[in-house]
Amino acid sequence: MPDFVIIGCGYVGTRLARKLPGTVSAVTRSAAEVAAPGKPGLRAIACDLDRLPAGATLPTETLGRIVIYLAPPPGDGPMDERLRKTLSALPGPPARFVYLSTTGVYGDAAGAIVDEDQPPRPTTDRSRARLDAETALRHWCDERGVEWVILRVPGIYGPGRLPLERIRRGDPVIVESQAGPGNRIHVDDLVDVCIAAATQPAARNRTYNVGDGNHASSTAYFTIVARVAGLPTPPAVSREEARRSLSPATWSFLADSRRVDTTRMREELGVKIRYENLEEGVRASL
Repeated sequence: MPDFVIIGCGYVGTRLARKLPGTVSAVTRSAAEVAAPGKPGLRAIACDLDRLPAGATLPTETLGRIVIYLAPPPGDGPMDERLRKTLSALPGPPARFVYLSTTGVYGDAAGAIVDEDQPPRPTTDRSRARLDAETALRHWCDERGVEWVILRVPGIYGPGRLPLERIRRGDPVIVESQAGPGNRIHVDDLVDVCIAAATQPAARNRTYNVGDGNHASSTAYFTIVARVAGLPTPPAVSREEARRSLSPATWSFLADSRRVDTTRMREELGVKIRYENLEEGVRASL
């Protein structure tokens, strides 16, 4: 089995690095976070992708290996120059390149079901940058005969990644009757999906929607987290009031509504989602 290279090894990548078989090189801004407690065959490499000099190469071998790219776009504008810079800095073409995108590329479907054949219609620069990265990656891989896999990932939750502070602050949620369906995935399930995408032959040159199959609204999610954590139930307001009172960044995650179909992920990757029940996933996260 080829060695693995994780680029952008943060919350998801650290858990993934410790579960991947064989040897793993983890490229991250802070190597110490990945190295402890570590695992046999795990090498953490400190590297700021945005500060790579022109013409420089990443300080790790990628030829014939499987690269899993978890770094987000830089955060400004509808293009992902960080990914482009990384691709040009690879010391050799990998055997496969797995890219974590977002279900946000579909934009607003007014609560309808969307599968991988749905034409993307992103509504924010954050999602446009992800779609730009998908397109750039496919072209780069196709030109070099490199296999690619794109995972369109929804909201990620897990240990240390629950909205506890927002609930403690008393941030409002949208009244359930006006809240649209949601999509999310527990980090441990996402790690399993990443491993399958990296190793399954059927995943070659395929795009997959990722999710737990539970389309509970963000209001239901916050309510479950509050109940399980023993916190006050968040106040519920109208959709319009939420738009006025929440920050633009927070509202952007609530404005679009869709139900993401994950049939292809389950059938082709053979992933068994362990936290289909949202309350069980929240309890495990606490």
